[in-house]
Amino acid sequence: MPPRILARWLMLAGVLLLAFFGTVTTLNLTLYSASGFVSSYLSAVARHDVDGARRMPGVTVSPTGTDELLAPAALSSLTDIRLVKDTDDGGGRHTVLYGYTIGGAEGTSSFVVEHSGGRLGVFSAWRFVQSPQSLLSVTVKHGSGVLANGVALPPVAADVAHAYRVLTPSRVVLTHTSTYLGSVRVSPLVDQPASVTDASVDIQANTVFVREVQKQLDKFLAACTTQKVLLPTGCPMGTQITDRLQDAPTWSIVSYPIVTIVPGASPGSWQIPETGGLAHLRVKVRSIFDGSLSTFDDDVPFTVRYVITFAGDGSPVITAQY
Repeated sequence: MPPRILARWLMLAGVLLLAFFGTVTTLNLTLYSASGFVSSYLSAVARHDVDGARRMPGVTVSPTGTDELLAPAALSSLTDIRLVKDTDDGGGRHTVLYGYTIGGAEGTSSFVVEHSGGRLGVFSAWRFVQSPQSLLSVTVKHGSGVLANGVALPPVAADVAHAYRVLTPSRVVLTHTSTYLGSVRVSPLVDQPASVTDASVDIQANTVFVREVQKQLDKFLAACTTQKVLLPTGCPMGTQITDRLQDAPTWSIVSYPIVTIVPGASPGSWQIPETGGLAHLRVKVRSIFDGSLSTFDDDVPFTVRYVITFAGDGSPVITAQY
């Protein structure tokens, strides 16, 4: 080969070799860097690619917890992923801090990764030192049945913490809504790897429940007033009169008890705490001492206290505790 052509080939080979090493260097500073490795993981989470995120080196499965919150539909949106800081800790370890927007809230997460060799002999490989899979421990108070980011979770025991596996970062909006019960929305943010975050969903009676029980109680007390006796059977009002009755007692309700509903002593039960009402009794009486005739015409206070459970069709069942 003529020297001139050989020189050209050597020059071309040198250019290609420089380009190759330049490309390798660039990729090792970006895609195959510590921050690039974490970015790839966060991108998988943002795509709701749970399997892809969990396959990354160093992502281990916690021996506790269940996977309901790892369903793609249960993951919140993750956007605006941005590198904040990549710190070389020495010994092949880096601490990488990323910021993001998740479920409409701002957050940051710090990941510790370490160099784990090479790929194809030239590209850097990394693994998580602390698994970015974490746990969200949820306690559902006074009931069961919770929505997580709009996805219904299987019922769990009331007032007992249940652990769910989640990917860092995760923001889970937890709510309960049913015919008679509801909860304030809680939105725990799991933002650190290998962590345990606690959350509590406090189920309480809603206004529909209170109105329904108030209506039933008012109807029941109104029916009590139709009994023409001093001590209506099964009713909270009543009084004793020592004089002789001269006509049938007549009851009316002056003020109905105002219903409030609070959690009962056992899961799934509810109660109306002791609450006062006021009835009115009118009856003619004759004195046993002098035979005089008068009218007992007075208010008679009473109290109610009830336990409420739910029938198989979901309707409330009210049981008196006098």
